[in-house]
Amino acid sequence: MKLLTDFLPVIIFFVAYKIWGMYVATGIFIAATLIQIGWTYHAHRKVETMQWVTLGLVLVFGGLTLALHDPVFIKWKPTVVNWLFAAAFLGSGLFMQRNLLQRMMDHAISLPQPVWGRLNLAWITFFVSAGFANLYVAYNFSESAWVDFKLFGMLGLTLVFMVLQGFYLARHMLPQEEEQT
Repeated sequence: MKLLTDFLPVIIFFVAYKIWGMYVATGIFIAATLIQIGWTYHAHRKVETMQWVTLGLVLVFGGLTLALHDPVFIKWKPTVVNWLFAAAFLGSGLFMQRNLLQRMMDHAISLPQPVWGRLNLAWITFFVSAGFANLYVAYNFSESAWVDFKLFGMLGLTLVFMVLQGFYLARHMLPQEEEQT
């Protein structure tokens, strides 16, 4: 459910782009992201740091897109977000006892420390690659193709990566003993 909530402003941007074009869609994207943060705070009384960072980037890159009437800025936003995620995961792996992935998931699964490190590295690689993929599409395809990629391509890449991660995790999780009656 969180993945859908996180992608909701992108979905709204996609629909608005198809109806009204880049600049109206960018304004709606900014509004949708602000509403998403407001709803998250209202529902949980907390907003994650990366959500604040994403909001800041949406405001800056979206604002520049609207002010300068140049879509290149909004096209860079997904890359910057992905690379900031990569940097956060890298920093947590280098400077924290438990990396970010372990902090988010160790309440649900128990894994050996080296596995946590490999998973963290996999996410860093994914985020860096997704950032480059976004730039490749942004600069080598039409604006409409980039908008389609932003929703379907990025979402598809994320889902495929998460499924592959699930297979990897399944290999390293301890099997639960069946209850004896």
